[in-house]
Amino acid sequence: METVRINPEVQQALKENRPVVALESTIISHGMPYPQNVETALKVEQIIRDHGGVPATIGIIDGVGVVGMTAEEIEEFGKRGMTIPKVSRRDLPVIRARRSWGATTVATTMIIAHMGGVKFFVTGGIGGVHRGAETTFDVSADLEELGRTDVTVICAGAKAILDLPKTLEVLETKGVPVLGFQTEELPAFYTRSSGLKVDCALKDYQDAAEVVRAKQEMGLTGGILITNPIPEEYSLPAEKINGVIDQAIAEMEEKGIKGKACTPFLLARIAEITGGESLASNIQLVFNNAAVGTEIAKAYCELTK
Repeated sequence: METVRINPEVQQALKENRPVVALESTIISHGMPYPQNVETALKVEQIIRDHGGVPATIGIIDGVGVVGMTAEEIEEFGKRGMTIPKVSRRDLPVIRARRSWGATTVATTMIIAHMGGVKFFVTGGIGGVHRGAETTFDVSADLEELGRTDVTVICAGAKAILDLPKTLEVLETKGVPVLGFQTEELPAFYTRSSGLKVDCALKDYQDAAEVVRAKQEMGLTGGILITNPIPEEYSLPAEKINGVIDQAIAEMEEKGIKGKACTPFLLARIAEITGGESLASNIQLVFNNAAVGTEIAKAYCELTK
């Protein structure tokens, strides 16, 4: 059985050194209800195409990593929803052995993208160090993957439900460059600023592409994290969203929810408390990241002709 199946369109684009941008599938299965999940996924793909790139939505179907799911496969992912398990690195052998479907997290999207030769990946926000990790040791596998897998991730920072200072500390330990696209501050997912500094501010797409190329020329392992602030008009007030997050975390702890169930619960509960406002912001920041990520991938392809 093949390990990875690459969509012919994606394969041809890679062969011709055209920009290919990976997308995760957990946002489809666990991010929002059907049919909004499918509509959003296809819209993100269209944004990548509108900017001159080729989208490669990644998922696991019958135990095989798929680099570039078809519209029909995305539709099926949306319909199956949360019955499809979230798959991180540790889950891959079981999913493959049992020939199951799997929704890829940031970590597994990076793994399968790298297997397929895709260098750029756009998402909403990465996982990181959870609040209270000094006692729970709850640290996302996304950080470990960023430290070992050579894929550039474009996102709106780490999810705001996390301990952002500790997340930055772990990324530093893993040797991951944390860069800000036209910002010196780490975006905080729903808001444009966290009060924390990134390692370096990128001036433009060309600047970003040159950093990616320089890292590869040096033979350094691991990924690059490019953080891109949510557009101003969709940014939520920090005080408001932080209060909502605190409430959602308290409810999660009361219910005893742990592990991989934490993030889906918190994001869904935050969306409920804000009357859908946080979900709308989440969708818009993904759209924005798709546009910026594709332009960076285009600039990289120009550099590496």
